[in-house]
Amino acid sequence: MKKLINDPNGVVVEALLGIEAAHPDLQVDHHNKIIYRGDAPRSGKVGIISGGGSGHEPLHGGFVGLGMLDAACAGEVFTSPVPDQMLAATKLVDGGAGVLHVVKNYTGDVMNFEMAAELAAGETGANVVAVVTDDDVAVQDSTWTAGRRGVGVTVLLEKIAGAAAEQGRDLDQVAEVARTVNANGRSMGVALTSCTVPSAGKPTFDLGESEMELGVGIHGEPGRKRLPLAPASDIAALLVEPILADLPFSKGDAVIAFVNGLGGTPLIELYLMYNEVNKILTGHGVQIARSLVGSYITSLDMAGSSITLLKVDDELLSLWDAPVRTPALRWGI
Repeated sequence: MKKLINDPNGVVVEALLGIEAAHPDLQVDHHNKIIYRGDAPRSGKVGIISGGGSGHEPLHGGFVGLGMLDAACAGEVFTSPVPDQMLAATKLVDGGAGVLHVVKNYTGDVMNFEMAAELAAGETGANVVAVVTDDDVAVQDSTWTAGRRGVGVTVLLEKIAGAAAEQGRDLDQVAEVARTVNANGRSMGVALTSCTVPSAGKPTFDLGESEMELGVGIHGEPGRKRLPLAPASDIAALLVEPILADLPFSKGDAVIAFVNGLGGTPLIELYLMYNEVNKILTGHGVQIARSLVGSYITSLDMAGSSITLLKVDDELLSLWDAPVRTPALRWGI
């Protein structure tokens, strides 16, 4: 294992110190491992928090800021934050208009966020609504998950719901926007290599030099099948065609096309993949209204890519285009 670390058990703690130093407009609660906006709570604004295991950066801490999240809870690597962390984050961002919890569909995340919402209601009377993302079309049930996994659509949802909250919409309206995004987004990924968790010191799973895992999860969970490595054009088709069929997407639909890197894939390869995705969508008569290319929801050092397609209308596009200022996404400012 070759990594830029000190103590394998101190990676999350030290990374949070680095985030605090690099982004003085954000605050870090080191005891609870929470990254939050420096102006939180905003009176009258719906607060939005998310979180999950570390190792998926920039998700979620890199999306804290104007137009996106108000706070993010960092669990240990690939481990859900505990309810106390989520409770503390909820209190930090509650400006009186309620709080939206954005939860990826993993058993630990769902359970711990539910407990935190109950504790917040009991202790402070906070009005909390949760929206669970479950956009992965690869498998129905997998390691840590009952039902579909929450993956790439989480990034798009946090941006779009964050814009709705920034506009001053109430909690029910912001939650409805979030549900609409989740209902209209689908994702699927492929791994070319395993990732290596620092505390483990060895790859999470074995994948031969000439193999790829189709439909892999962001923690290295098994996908649909293991296949021989193929050209990018074939891989793109293996990812995009099941996504198109699942919603289904139809000729004339407009989408945000998100080509994501899993942590160990260079941008040149992601843009090559985007070209293949663009050709497939053009062939189906699906219009790309907006694009996002880069590593935004990762799996440590895993080589591979995921594709997310979100069907959009004018309202969702307007919210997508709204200003955002976070460490990982920034435009319109």
